[in-house]
Amino acid sequence: VIFDEIDTGVSGEIADRMGRMMHSMGESTQVMAITHLPQVASKGDSHFKVFKTDNEDSTVTRLTRLSPPERENAFRRPYRRRRTGKRQISSRHSNKPQQLTKTEMNKSDYIFGIRAIIEAIDAGKEIDKVLMRRELGGDLGRELSAKLREYDIPVQKVPVEKLNRITMKNHQGAIALLSPVGYHRLDQLVPTLFEEGRMPLVMILDGLTDTRNFGAIARTAECAGFDTIVIPERGSVSVNGDAVKTSAGALLHLPVCRVRSAAEAATYLMESGFRIVGASEKGAIPYTEADYTGPTAIVMGAEDTGISNEMLRRCDTLAAIPIKGNIGSLNVSVAAGIIMYEALRQRAVAGF
Repeated sequence: VIFDEIDTGVSGEIADRMGRMMHSMGESTQVMAITHLPQVASKGDSHFKVFKTDNEDSTVTRLTRLSPPERENAFRRPYRRRRTGKRQISSRHSNKPQQLTKTEMNKSDYIFGIRAIIEAIDAGKEIDKVLMRRELGGDLGRELSAKLREYDIPVQKVPVEKLNRITMKNHQGAIALLSPVGYHRLDQLVPTLFEEGRMPLVMILDGLTDTRNFGAIARTAECAGFDTIVIPERGSVSVNGDAVKTSAGALLHLPVCRVRSAAEAATYLMESGFRIVGASEKGAIPYTEADYTGPTAIVMGAEDTGISNEMLRRCDTLAAIPIKGNIGSLNVSVAAGIIMYEALRQRAVAGF
């Protein structure tokens, strides 16, 4: 029985315990546990330290047997126990222990390995972004970088520790996060909407970062008959499994356009005949007095800072939702729902 890559520093002890249980039951099965935190493997009562060297296309592994004192020290060093009984992992750069966390990302949500990512791009896989080790080089690394630029796929440079938290397998310094839906191009979608005789309604999310708010807004937008949601590719939410779940599946039906910048998208929509309405407490008029009957793009800002100054300059109208209580603002998904259904109401009165 083998436990591969257990994310716990006590896997050797777990293996020993299971081995003793099987022995007491008369089983001859050997139990082996391998862990990369803190890189210690155990087989029965024999313990080994794992030394791994990752190359571009292979991983070299060797084992060194630990004596009992060495084994005890290897398990003890990275971990500290607080009075609460919660296990903590200590940081090399700080004396303050950080709580050990476990990634909740499913294996179907990402692809790892440089060659595998290149093949996925060539095969037409929808990739949300690529996490790449800061020091990544070599011919394969340069080939991947060129491919990402060619297909305009966002890249985020990260320390290798972040990649290791997603997978301890041989990722070669690159992990691609997959998107459950395909993104649309705004400059292709808008002409199609006009050709179909529609009066488009667009939601622009300027710097929104909370996945749950994104899902809630998408759910309301789909119910209210909006034609698309626009998100920037950097500093913003993206369509992932959590967002789809929070939206109750709305993101599987509502087109999402990802653009270089929300402000550039607003400029394009203005040139295409849209009115840009920003939801802001700085608004000069109540949201009920703004006109949503023509082609309209509604802008919702970030949860903490609101609409960016760059976007504010592009808004034809700034509309405010009245606040009568002591709290200064509404949750962004709630505010978006209020304005979206005001647009729906006005259009119903206008007969479309």
